Amino acid sequence: MMPLWPLIASLAAQTLATMALFSLPAIAPAVAAALGVRGELVGMFVALAYGVGIVSALLSPGFILRYGRVRALQGVLAATAAMLLLAAGGSILWLAVAAVVLGLGYGAAAPASTHLLVPHTPARVFNMVMSLRQIGVPLGGVLGSLLLPPLVLHVGWRAALLAEVPAVLLLMGLLEFPRRRWDTDTQPTRRLFGRALAAPFALLRQRRMLKLSVASFIYSGTQLCFVAFMTTHLTRAAGFDLVGAGRALALYQISGAVSRPIWGWVADRWVTPGHTLALHGFGMAAAAVAAGAFGMHWNRALVLAVVGLAGCTAGGYTGVAYAEYAHLGGARRTEATGLGTAVMFAGVLLIPPGFGLAVAASGSYAPAYWALATLVLASAVLLCLGQWTRPAAPA
Repeated sequence: MMPLWPLIASLAAQTLATMALFSLPAIAPAVAAALGVRGELVGMFVALAYGVGIVSALLSPGFILRYGRVRALQGVLAATAAMLLLAAGGSILWLAVAAVVLGLGYGAAAPASTHLLVPHTPARVFNMVMSLRQIGVPLGGVLGSLLLPPLVLHVGWRAALLAEVPAVLLLMGLLEFPRRRWDTDTQPTRRLFGRALAAPFALLRQRRMLKLSVASFIYSGTQLCFVAFMTTHLTRAAGFDLVGAGRALALYQISGAVSRPIWGWVADRWVTPGHTLALHGFGMAAAAVAAGAFGMHWNRALVLAVVGLAGCTAGGYTGVAYAEYAHLGGARRTEATGLGTAVMFAGVLLIPPGFGLAVAASGSYAPAYWALATLVLASAVLLCLGQWTRPAAPA
């Protein structure tokens, strides 16, 4: 039976935290105009939050095991509310502090959710449940993009950010009701710091964990390359106007969200999770090769088909990846998902700037996309070379 209430709680927390993360980029022009700075400086907010999130992801297992999975999720929500309040302070300094505060909580979202879901989830639907949880990421991004800009026009950007706070605080309060029932295995003597930051990396001694981490790093960077460069690429190389390119980006996000539980179902019933992730890689590589070849002569429907393929693969892999981190981690599954979060955040931070430099150096998107396709294809082949198993019943 699917763990309905733990899944709803995890999904809601992930959605609200991600919505807050992408709220400032969604209203960046208004914020930049009000503060008298370039929009790109506001865009650095997400990069700073992800950078701090790498550290918080690695440290989060200690807090989760000591204080409880629900208490950790409440901590994520507290950081989210604090970020919104600080960002509404109205200066670049406050925005920087807000990004750091959000990052301190955001890195714990996936490990805490996984620690909550695993004991309640039957093995036969494990990958699908993890994939459903991950829908919160694109859902939060879509909600931020749809709700915040109209609010800015009516109440201003500060009030628009503050409008998110009540929902965050409400969920924090509601989580208090099941907390005692769900947080039954805390470890009050668990160390929080010391060597905790490096502890998850010991898991990389497992060959399958190392392969999974290499692929997750490449896949996450590929995912953000498609998102960050799609509208510019389509308007420059494929003749789309800005509205059409925006709709293509929406198609990418929707394809990723819809495909996640389907991939989870495939990994539960048809193909092992490791080989399912390899299929993602082959699809990403094909989409990247095709994207590199976009031109004015391309049929619009064919371009959108490539965008849909990219969304289903690059935008749809994370649920199965997190499930496999938890499976391979065994009794150390919380540390394993912390490692997975840190690896994915690192890919998001490091690969897109390299992609952008390649585009700038060559004057074309083709070499950058084809280099990306080579990396993704190598990762998929690496995954294919291993022996993968399905998850056992949760311990």
